[in-house]
Amino acid sequence: MTDICCIGHITHDTIITPKTRVEMAGGTSFYFAHAIRQLPPAVSFRLITKVGSDALPEVERLRTAGVDVTCYPSEHTVYFENKYGTDANRRTQRVLAKADPFTIEELQDAEARIFHLGSLLNDDFSPETVRHLASRGRISIDVQGFLREVRRMEVYPIDWRNKEEVLGLTDILKLNEHEMTDISGLHDPRTVARQLAEYGVREVVITLGSYGSLIYAEGRFYEIPAYKPTAIIDTTGCGDTYSAGYLYCRSQGIGYEASGKFAAAMCTLKLEHNGPFDRTIEEIRRTII
Repeated sequence: MTDICCIGHITHDTIITPKTRVEMAGGTSFYFAHAIRQLPPAVSFRLITKVGSDALPEVERLRTAGVDVTCYPSEHTVYFENKYGTDANRRTQRVLAKADPFTIEELQDAEARIFHLGSLLNDDFSPETVRHLASRGRISIDVQGFLREVRRMEVYPIDWRNKEEVLGLTDILKLNEHEMTDISGLHDPRTVARQLAEYGVREVVITLGSYGSLIYAEGRFYEIPAYKPTAIIDTTGCGDTYSAGYLYCRSQGIGYEASGKFAAAMCTLKLEHNGPFDRTIEEIRRTII
């Protein structure tokens, strides 16, 4: 059985910063898969994605790199435009094309100890699909997509539909400082973490940008530092890189704090360049203080 299975759309991204404009592949599944493949094969990994014909070359590049990929056809590939200003922790988004959602039929035979759902938009995974996967393994969710709705290409924050139902099926939940307010209306991460745990989430992971991250599990908080990068080049995919590092460690039975520090170090190294994580485990270990 696969240790970690990430399910999510590979996207086409246009990334605009005050100094650069970059066209590249993206999406949670893309950044997560690239991060995992850079690490020693202590855990097995599978990617399930869904793209239009234009993105099939990217799928083949992942396979050539050694990633086990199952790809389903979609009429379109998700196309994001991400624009960053002087505050690298904030961005504006447009969606120029949407892919088809994942279905129970496509995931009927999927097996894994942990399913990481890389939601990008609020209709990627129905509650019924999440329930099916929860019957076959533990559920890890990146909350971002469940809080995004597209209207005429613009991305709008929304309340999480079926929130209580899906959270009741979720073992590990990752969200950032903006998403925690969107999901709860609250600004204190400890209060939000406790509230989410009451729904049944076993591990709540809240990333706080340059302030580090906070993990709440088994009734205890773990404060994780943010390691200072040599330069901040591109924040796109940092949250997905964090998730990859965290689940890589947790799936081996590594503790919450050590897993968080490993993930934070990966995030720091990812910040220092455009594109997905491409460093080594030795560099990760040197980053951790």
